[in-house]
Amino acid sequence: MAIAAGSDSGSSGGTAVAVPTATVQLDGSTGTSSVAVEVVASPGLIQKGLMYRKFLPADGGMLFLMGDEDDHYFWMKNTLIALDIVFITADKSVAGVLENMQPHDTTSKGVGKTSLYVLEVNSGWTKTHGVGAGTKVRFEGVEAAAR
Repeated sequence: MAIAAGSDSGSSGGTAVAVPTATVQLDGSTGTSSVAVEVVASPGLIQKGLMYRKFLPADGGMLFLMGDEDDHYFWMKNTLIALDIVFITADKSVAGVLENMQPHDTTSKGVGKTSLYVLEVNSGWTKTHGVGAGTKVRFEGVEAAAR
């Protein structure tokens, strides 16, 4: 499955790019929660992320396949909605969470631990679903979406 990134995003022009989608399941303290994600792996799409988007569905998000394990840092430049950013290790557990990242903040932030994947969701989602360091994560359809 794929959706056109930017089709309802208010992006600053250009042609919409079809972005593959998948599901991420997180076993938080409130039970298992699912996020319907756009999957991005190319440096250009990773850099753009959710910039210029005016809306993200309640249980929607973006999964970044970073390509290498590192202490990744993110910022909110040109991002219009507040987000929680979840850093996920190679063994698919949460390394840490940045909660309530504010729109347009150009300060690069990380969690001080290595991750291979990064998940962006609406601000407050992680708290509502009891997701934090150590939460187990499962992917459905991510391998296919990454091709």
